Amino acid sequence: MIQITDAALADAARRSGPHLVCHPGCTPCCHGVFAISSLDASRLQAGLVTLQQTDPPRARRIQQRTAATIAKLAPDFPGDPATGHLATDEASQARFEDFANDESCPVLDPATGTCDLYAHRPMTCRVFGPPIWSDDGLGICELCFQNATQTEIEAAEMHLPDPALEAALTAPLGDWTTIIPFAFKPDDRLNQSLPA
Repeated sequence: MIQITDAALADAARRSGPHLVCHPGCTPCCHGVFAISSLDASRLQAGLVTLQQTDPPRARRIQQRTAATIAKLAPDFPGDPATGHLATDEASQARFEDFANDESCPVLDPATGTCDLYAHRPMTCRVFGPPIWSDDGLGICELCFQNATQTEIEAAEMHLPDPALEAALTAPLGDWTTIIPFAFKPDDRLNQSLPA
């Protein structure tokens, strides 16, 4: 799925031309929390395991930023702060709309403005920037396509993988969501899938 998504992003970027201005160090999309799947959480945890083996100081910095973020967000977390799972009831989902909208991602290196787990980033991060259809219409990054026509925007639409593929890959991990900081909380079901 990652290869399909990355190929779709490369194709959309090619069709976007100069209108897609995303680049290393551009971090507005790295602020504010959003729901990620159990599959995204598993990928992030696997990335941290790899980083602990290849670059322990950087891994420790992620863990320190994550611990600080969890401590800050846990009291008002719209879900179970012990597991990090977001609640699915209507009231909790409404609370999530205004939750931690200015919080920096703990995987973002504040010194470089780059993602310390870029190869393991969630799907939302992988597809942000090019035009994508959603329930709200064709969405784009607010910094991109500044002077583009509607025709240019539509011509650059990113074609996502079949959602059934992600659902099938997620099923063994369970159908729950979390946010990036809480993805690093221990979860026995998720940890069973991680490399030793």
